[in-house]
Amino acid sequence: MSKSFYSSATIFNSAKRFFLLNFGISTMLMLISCPTCFLSLEGISSIIPDWVFSFLMSASLSMGGFKVEEYFDSRISWIEKPVKRLVLTAAAYMVYSFIVSFILVLGYVMVTVDGVNLMNVQYTRILENTLMPISVALMIITIFISRSWLYEWRSAAIEAEQLKSEKFASQYQSLKDQLNPHFLFNSLNVLSNLVYESADKSAEFIQQLSKIYRYVLDVQNRELVGLEKEVVFAENYLSLQKIRFEQSLEYFIDVNQMKGWNIPPLSLQLLLENAIKHNIASMEKPLKIFIQQTPDSLIVRNNLQPKLTKEVADSGIGLENIEKRYALLSDKSPKITKTGTEFIVELPLLKLEKS
Repeated sequence: MSKSFYSSATIFNSAKRFFLLNFGISTMLMLISCPTCFLSLEGISSIIPDWVFSFLMSASLSMGGFKVEEYFDSRISWIEKPVKRLVLTAAAYMVYSFIVSFILVLGYVMVTVDGVNLMNVQYTRILENTLMPISVALMIITIFISRSWLYEWRSAAIEAEQLKSEKFASQYQSLKDQLNPHFLFNSLNVLSNLVYESADKSAEFIQQLSKIYRYVLDVQNRELVGLEKEVVFAENYLSLQKIRFEQSLEYFIDVNQMKGWNIPPLSLQLLLENAIKHNIASMEKPLKIFIQQTPDSLIVRNNLQPKLTKEVADSGIGLENIEKRYALLSDKSPKITKTGTEFIVELPLLKLEKS
């Protein structure tokens, strides 16, 4: 079906609702003013002029409210200039209501009262009779103003939330985009060193790396990943490093209650890589890494034996990346502790919010 068909159908439905609303209001007013008039055909015929007047007044006032609201909606924002919008909307509608009420009351008197014309009509009485429609108009404009303000406030709130969500998604994606090339670069760097040491080790490293990198690709578009998957990945990553360091690296994993908990993907990998990169790992001084679970956090700690050579830290990678991702995901943040013998990072465990 064409757009014009849908447009015509929409206009028809709106007009139908408008007519039925004002028909109901006018009929209700007649029932209140003269309930016995509906008991006979003569009674019904006697109130037809009053019903027509009531219908025209109701339709005119409500139509005016819609038009005034529509006019100012495109010109003055409730959010930016609320006082100006309130004054102009109310003033415009009250002037409109007075003019329409005066004309309709005058027309009603001239139609229903014999011998009355524009020359002998009592205009003071006409003005007095416009007070009731003006009072009704005041209630109508109050409803329209409240409706208009709430709609615009709601739209502004929704738009602000959408922008906030888009900004969040953009920031988080930017942080995650750092991880793929970073992980691949460091893995290839390690592989290049192994090639000269042992062909068997390098072949084993490549096989293990392919499995691990598949996980990296699987989680790259996720904000959170299950703790169980991340721990399995961490164990695979450490076994990969074990190929390179052999007895120079020791690791211990004590995580039991993993169901229902989540952390940002590759958080463990970044901490483990950080520990390996900045500490000595040798047969005489093996690097020991511990992964332990508390009721609501995951603790990663290693013995502190910093390298004598100062390495330049990767910009935006590691601890800073993890901290930023936690800041975007929750009000919890990692806790970092450095003692004389250990470096400890405590990662808060997160639960997925139920929608």
